[in-house]
Amino acid sequence: MEKLLEQFSLGLFVWQLILFIGLLLLLRKFAWKPILNAVEKREEGIKGALEAAEAAKKEMQNVTADSEKLLKEARAERDTLLKEAREIKEGIISEAKEQAQVEGDKMIKQAQATIEAEKKAAVADIKAQVANLSVEIAEKVIKEELSNKDKQLKLVDDMLGDIKLN
Repeated sequence: MEKLLEQFSLGLFVWQLILFIGLLLLLRKFAWKPILNAVEKREEGIKGALEAAEAAKKEMQNVTADSEKLLKEARAERDTLLKEAREIKEGIISEAKEQAQVEGDKMIKQAQATIEAEKKAAVADIKAQVANLSVEIAEKVIKEELSNKDKQLKLVDDMLGDIKLN
């Protein structure tokens, strides 16, 4: 350390001090400000990125909330549509049942009317056949009765006896 003090030169020290201060001033003017500006820009960029990330996070939360809301609305609409579809289905089924019942009743009434008409026709046919048979039987009986002249006279007398004159 003594050697240092022995070789110490005040002029050299002053020049070194002036050069150091000049160097500091030059660095401050040309290097320090650009470095600080670059650091500030970097800091602002980081702050901007953090703000953008926070905004994106909030937007994502909003989108998530909106999508959940839309999902709930879609589910509610789906449930409404399913309910309406069930009601329509039940209405169609009940309408078809009613229509089938009406058609069935109509067919039964038509069948009953047809049966009644056929029954009347059969009764009329039977009456006609009975009348024809009665006429044929009466004709045969009368022929038999009228084949003999004595029987004819007796029949006329009996008929005249049945008729009362006023």
